[in-house]
Amino acid sequence: MTKDGFEIYPAIDVRHGQVVRLQEGDPARQTVFGDDPLAVAERWAAQGACWLHVVSLDGALDDANHAASRAAQFDALLQSLCSVGPRVQFGGGVRSLSRIEAVLRTGVSRVVLGTAAVEQPELVREAVDRFGSAAIAVGLDTRQGYVRVRGWQTEGGLTAVELGRQVKALGVEWLVHTEIERDGRLVGVNVQASARLAGACGLRVITSGGVAGADDVRQARAAGLAGVIIGRALYEGGIDLQALIKEVEAV
Repeated sequence: MTKDGFEIYPAIDVRHGQVVRLQEGDPARQTVFGDDPLAVAERWAAQGACWLHVVSLDGALDDANHAASRAAQFDALLQSLCSVGPRVQFGGGVRSLSRIEAVLRTGVSRVVLGTAAVEQPELVREAVDRFGSAAIAVGLDTRQGYVRVRGWQTEGGLTAVELGRQVKALGVEWLVHTEIERDGRLVGVNVQASARLAGACGLRVITSGGVAGADDVRQARAAGLAGVIIGRALYEGGIDLQALIKEVEAV
């Protein structure tokens, strides 16, 4: 962790057991970067990562095969990922209190609720009350300023600020903000939008979507954001994670 609490979160998105990246959340625009999520976690840990941002795309996309047995299989993977060293922030299809509890039992430090925050706001309140605000984040995913749900495939009917203020009233402190149209495209993260959201809602915002290089990370920190999630830029060599972590920790 840096002196101001800013964190870098290497992303590990898992679909059908493979580490993948999607462009703009589109399952048809998928790039596979490996078939061993644990080996990827170990790579980022060896380079100094303190956190990992893990997503089950099967869960997020409501994959028909992601039933109880599939979720249990993924939880075994989560348990292995949590044993690597970095703390784990996890999201993807978590839409019940029992599922949150099961995920936290694997060793996950923070669960990200996306669709549930729009469709089941009382679940968010119950989760914060039961597990504490440090263990619960809301994933606020937008396209052209409006929230999307169910793996980014469905319009949620709210603006980013509207949802941010609603979940703040439910006791949420952590928000993961992703601009879908930038995600996986290496076009630069929208630091200004995430910073405006943080200011409007009084939440600790982790920005995501489109990180292209180290400058995006520097700008996110300078804007007072709580962290940044990096995906494709790490997998395609656009960022030297070890050097970047050393840089931000030295400041």
